[in-house]
Amino acid sequence: MDLKVAVIGQGYVGLPLAVAIAESGMKTIGIDLDLAKVSKLNEGKSVVEDLSNNKISSILEKGLYGASTDFSIISGVDLVIICVPTPLLSNNEPDMSFVESAAKSIAKYLKKDMLVILESTVAPGATRNFLVPILEVGSGLSRNDFFIAFSPERIDPNNANWNIKNTPKIIAGLNRVSSKKAVEFYSRFIDSVIEYGSIEVVETAKLLENSFRLINISFINEISMFCQKLGIDVNQVIDAASTKPYGYMPFYPSIGVGGHCIPIDPLYLSNKAREIGAPTQFIDLAHLINQEMPSYFVGRAEEKVKELKGKKILVIGVSYKPNLSDTRETPVEMLIIDLKKKGAIVSWHDDLVKEWRGEKSVALSRDYDLAILATPHDYLDLTKLGDVPILNTRGSI
Repeated sequence: MDLKVAVIGQGYVGLPLAVAIAESGMKTIGIDLDLAKVSKLNEGKSVVEDLSNNKISSILEKGLYGASTDFSIISGVDLVIICVPTPLLSNNEPDMSFVESAAKSIAKYLKKDMLVILESTVAPGATRNFLVPILEVGSGLSRNDFFIAFSPERIDPNNANWNIKNTPKIIAGLNRVSSKKAVEFYSRFIDSVIEYGSIEVVETAKLLENSFRLINISFINEISMFCQKLGIDVNQVIDAASTKPYGYMPFYPSIGVGGHCIPIDPLYLSNKAREIGAPTQFIDLAHLINQEMPSYFVGRAEEKVKELKGKKILVIGVSYKPNLSDTRETPVEMLIIDLKKKGAIVSWHDDLVKEWRGEKSVALSRDYDLAILATPHDYLDLTKLGDVPILNTRGSI
């Protein structure tokens, strides 16, 4: 039987997932509260950089996809997937408001034997103890009347090698039948689907993945500081260490981490750890190091131009990752704020972002006292800077 699927959230996670489902032949509706986004999608215009307009147009023309703001459509589907943001509150505690809102909207139209899958990153226990009760209360159904599974997203925007189809998918259900149904569904368009017996195991695995990355990125940033003081190239050090065929994995220095995963997911883990009285010293220290990186590079900038007050500084690249326009949690924001606090006259260049924080990208030129290469997009032609000194946050001496 052909399944009808609703994907809640049509951003960097939900849209690629909806496209992959539709391309496998299942009728898919993408639900999002952003009317402008929904209109663009229904016109065949992608709202995610690594998905072409042609991809959207193709599934629209085949009648396999459509976007809507109307949650009542859920009453006509077999399966609902939640792909909404789970950011942090100002106190660094988990913000579950998007999941809560989505769950309440789904509950109004939840039917007996419907499968609901949560892909949003959450703390261990959230699927069972937070999501399920909302669905029960809002629908009047018991958790035994519908099926629940958790399967964390593994989306890496602009990754040419790994995509939804070939990235292994981990899954756990609230019960054995839920798990089996989720495995059968994902196996229709993903090569490797791996089932686990505990939702909490899979929830924690997602947090471990990105905590591992945060810790190692923060560690290599410390090594980069060490190499800079020693006068050697950290990237050559990494290259040399990478010749070892076992027991080592390369990570690379930067101005810090950004995006919707690495700066956020580890704090979901550490918040849960505090709740249950478990230590997370590595995560806490890695988070601190990451937060201090912009300030470190302000110090490096001062070393290069002696005093920042009144100096014209160009920050190159403001997105959190090369070749993307995504500025979520970008560490470049704090770099610019700290430079301005020192009295620097700061401009920024990023032709992918174009407009950000009420400012516009400026052209690369020779008219600066210092350029700070924060996010190295492939299109950049740094020869346009002439003899302007460059501070490379990716590991310059």
